[in-house]
Amino acid sequence: MKEIIKEHAGFLKQIWKLSKSELIITYKGAALGPAWAILNPAITIFVYWFAFALGLRTNSDVRGATFFQFLMVGMIPWFFIKASIMNGADCYLKKSAFITKMPFPVSTIPTFVLLADLYVNLALTLIMYILLLIMGVPPSIYNIQILYYVPLMYFCQLFFTWITAMLSAVSKDFYSAVKAFITAFFWMSGIVFDPYSMADPILRNIVLASPISYICNGFRNTFLYQTWFFETPYETLIFFAWLIVLAFLGSRFYKKLRRTLPDILA
Repeated sequence: MKEIIKEHAGFLKQIWKLSKSELIITYKGAALGPAWAILNPAITIFVYWFAFALGLRTNSDVRGATFFQFLMVGMIPWFFIKASIMNGADCYLKKSAFITKMPFPVSTIPTFVLLADLYVNLALTLIMYILLLIMGVPPSIYNIQILYYVPLMYFCQLFFTWITAMLSAVSKDFYSAVKAFITAFFWMSGIVFDPYSMADPILRNIVLASPISYICNGFRNTFLYQTWFFETPYETLIFFAWLIVLAFLGSRFYKKLRRTLPDILA
């Protein structure tokens, strides 16, 4: 962990520049360019709303919020989580030239790759907030919790990426496994349903123990349900336990594999 912090401390300006370059590269060559960062999530939300609200006729209010509001607010953090899992897991493979051809602080690669995804998510969050205001959801003091949930979301995914990026560099099969589990993460994290309404207390606690569930429910508590994070102590304690475990494992994987990474990617 000391080595990772040291690498970041001396490379902050470059991380900022590389994250902006990563964002530009992502949408380079597309006719609509950065507009796809908004269009793709908008289409996805509409498809899920259409399938559940009109197809399955599950359009009832969720604890006072409309199903569309509930779905939209929960999906916004998921878009970052999904992108960070996918882009983070293969970031060493895609940026192998940084590692094999130049003396580059390897630990900063996941940082600027995920920062590029975060910029897009912050724009989506702003658009979501404007839409909620248009729909009649009033602003409240609880909205400031976004300054709590967004950094936690970013660092949770960053620590997770320290693990997945290293293992994906060692074995491409691991990256394939990560992609295969994306769907499971989505359906088991309470993004399209309310985990608090689950009748089985064991299953409810399992879903609420997911770090993805904590972030998505946190966004809903921030914008829809006027609930402070300390009012959900079970989920908060479990999430920070996840955060500590991921940081420990991620730094250990980095220490074990950092020296051999150039040979692996060569």
